[in-house]
Amino acid sequence: MTIAAKPWNKKTLPKKILAIRLQAMGDVVITLPYLQDLRNRLPASVQIDFLTRVETEPVPRNLILFNKIFSIAGKRNLKLQLLYTLFLLPRLFFRRYDVILDLQNNILSRLVRKILRPTAWVEFDRHSPLPAGERTKNTIEAAGLGNFTASHNFVFNSDLNAKQILLAGGWNGKKDLIVLNPAGAFETRNWPIENYAGFAKLWLKEFPQSQFLIIGLPFISAKAGYLKTQLRDNIINLTGKTTAAEAFCILQYAKLVLSEDSGLMHMAWVSGIPTFALFGGSRSDKARPLGKHSTFLDSTDLPCGSCMQEKCKWGDTRCLTRYSPEMVFEKAKTLLKK
Repeated sequence: MTIAAKPWNKKTLPKKILAIRLQAMGDVVITLPYLQDLRNRLPASVQIDFLTRVETEPVPRNLILFNKIFSIAGKRNLKLQLLYTLFLLPRLFFRRYDVILDLQNNILSRLVRKILRPTAWVEFDRHSPLPAGERTKNTIEAAGLGNFTASHNFVFNSDLNAKQILLAGGWNGKKDLIVLNPAGAFETRNWPIENYAGFAKLWLKEFPQSQFLIIGLPFISAKAGYLKTQLRDNIINLTGKTTAAEAFCILQYAKLVLSEDSGLMHMAWVSGIPTFALFGGSRSDKARPLGKHSTFLDSTDLPCGSCMQEKCKWGDTRCLTRYSPEMVFEKAKTLLKK
């Protein structure tokens, strides 16, 4: 693996560092534990700024981590993003960055880096078949500032009334919260919703002092409704009722997260929460959660595994339907025993 970089080779520490990550929420969240460790290892006199998009700004802005956060508007329109980047460049230029950590490596981030002309810089490795977290770690280390690991101890500016939202939703403040997240974007990433219900019933039978939580975007509302009919008061349904930043704070109360490949899954493992990820057609080699507090099931043992297709060519999403609620339940218990 070769990372394009011009490392920092001065004997003194840099004064200002700019980290850039512009992609989806899950991708932005993955950078946070490594940037947190960078923050922890450097004196407070070294300023660390963050450049992201407007849509992904709320989560990092609610952390006591960055000195300044800049965001690019334009949603998913590259031309508009480019326009807003050009408007933002004068403000970035006057910050006089010594080091730029380009954790995105696309046309916009490269433009920013080349115009700002820092003393040292590094570009994210987009192509190696390594987990995104590991590639983020390797990229930061290539800047010549030291060796880093993932720090899961975030400090929040505000908990955004996370506990109050849970209590209003039906939590009694004492039961263990188990998050169910059937939020894979495509059918090839979806474990059958009936299996989630079966898993939950097995869990309640052995751990009756538990309550389930489903949280996320409105597109999983139908699945949330089904789980509500099956689990009744044993599940809290907050789908479509929270912002991304609120969801991140609420996750801090969870004991376990069972999730398909999604942004919420990344929010969980970067927080140090035991995370069980289910990968169907998506690539676990690049997206899997890291750390001893995580585990996953994937499709790499199948000839059609990691197909990255929206629809299963067999019509049965066999890569995920083969995993029974009983099997997932046993593996989840093993994860918690760690």
